[in-house]
Amino acid sequence: MLDEPSRNASLGLMRTRSFWITAVAAFSALAVGGCSKRQPEAVDVVVIGADQPQLSDPFEGPLSAPQQVAMESMAQGLVRFDSRGEIVPGLAERWNVSNDGLSYIFRLGPGKWPNGREIRASDVAKVLSRQLRSSSRNELRDTMGAVEEVVAMTDRVIEIRLVAPRPHLLQLLSQPEFGILRDRQGTGPFVADLEQADRDWQALTYHKSIVDGPDIRERVRIRSESAKQAVALFATGDVGLVLGGTFNDLPIARQAKLNRNALRFDPVAGLFGLKPLRTSGPLASVEARRLLSRSIDRQALVATFDVPGLRPRDTLLQGGVEGSDAITESPAPQPDLAELRAALQSEARNLFDEDMPPVRVRLPDGPGAQILLQRLRIDWGNLGLKVEAAGPGDGADFALIDRVAPTGSPAWFVRRFRCSETAICLKDADALMDSARLATVAAQRLAFLSEAARLLEEEVAFIPIAAPIRWSLVGNKLPGFTENIVGRHPLVGLGTAPSREGN
Repeated sequence: MLDEPSRNASLGLMRTRSFWITAVAAFSALAVGGCSKRQPEAVDVVVIGADQPQLSDPFEGPLSAPQQVAMESMAQGLVRFDSRGEIVPGLAERWNVSNDGLSYIFRLGPGKWPNGREIRASDVAKVLSRQLRSSSRNELRDTMGAVEEVVAMTDRVIEIRLVAPRPHLLQLLSQPEFGILRDRQGTGPFVADLEQADRDWQALTYHKSIVDGPDIRERVRIRSESAKQAVALFATGDVGLVLGGTFNDLPIARQAKLNRNALRFDPVAGLFGLKPLRTSGPLASVEARRLLSRSIDRQALVATFDVPGLRPRDTLLQGGVEGSDAITESPAPQPDLAELRAALQSEARNLFDEDMPPVRVRLPDGPGAQILLQRLRIDWGNLGLKVEAAGPGDGADFALIDRVAPTGSPAWFVRRFRCSETAICLKDADALMDSARLATVAAQRLAFLSEAARLLEEEVAFIPIAAPIRWSLVGNKLPGFTENIVGRHPLVGLGTAPSREGN
């Protein structure tokens, strides 16, 4: 909650005079410049991406970065993330979890849809239940497999019933994929700001009344741009915040002239590496995949990107996630480079019988992908292999995975490689995942998932490289921005320190 400032007559008079000065200035600006004139206190935010930052139904498919920002800004869920990545109230003002962890009960706070209709628990239950249908293309639907039912108990109370405990449920419900959207209308915390209307921007305002204190009012304007344009706008001071940066556009930010502390990195967990696509041919054997994985100089690649805290990784699970405390992400110390190279080359000749196949890798367009491709050309080229970027419509041997984990659960990592999702898989690993989904004892569930991860690593169902890279550009006047492990950055409270964020 916000700290309540002391009140006295002098401060009250100053606030009143300040309000009228601001109001007159805003009115004058609108009169001179038209309705597209920006309010002085608005923060301009650019999200890197091709889609516009508009409300989009997660039922219809994965959300782009601009769509995610729009959803978490204008269509919050029962709970949401604050600037530090912690769970705070969204539509629900409070919640309780049963002792057995099988029931989450949420009490909705007062709220209305944009058309003025009260938000009821039945509305929320209907939206969430729809997102969890088997026909839903919601990217996070599979993570909610333990949900048995979503029930409206009263107009203000909603219950989520589970078949097995899920301690990470609140983290999932805070994701933009589970924002509450009805008839393309959101639930806040921001609403459209007609005073800032501009065809090039999505203009939003946030208002919160504080008991015995001044109301909170914040304005932002958001739009999407290419990485090059977003960085240029920030460098010239035309925007105060850039969101949605990945490894692929990081070189663009590196080349710009920025203030020392402008470039910020989120210490996210997730998957960044290569997914095998072939089930036949010389590159389809586990021996070939293991050789290719061992040949990648992960340390050199990580050093090239030069991201604080980023370490090379040769494991499916990331160190720090639940049950992975013993994982060492950095590969074991390597022998003499010349000896290692000779050994790998000999192994490649024996494996491929000197009939070296080309290796085609599906990567996005961008300078970061070119850096990765060049690294693979060096490392796999030492084996005698020619590495090519797979073009549109071309068959590929490997595809890049670059995804942030929505929670710290190992289930998300291993379930990316079940047989219904990927070509290289193991039925035994799938069976362990199924057992983990129904396990009611946390230690047992963790054991199932850890064993599934071990089997998938032996099969080299994934060639890990490091954790994903996520970056932002942050202006000096935004003390409310904080790097966090979930990589989510709500627009509420950007102008104030995190301790004063209104929740």
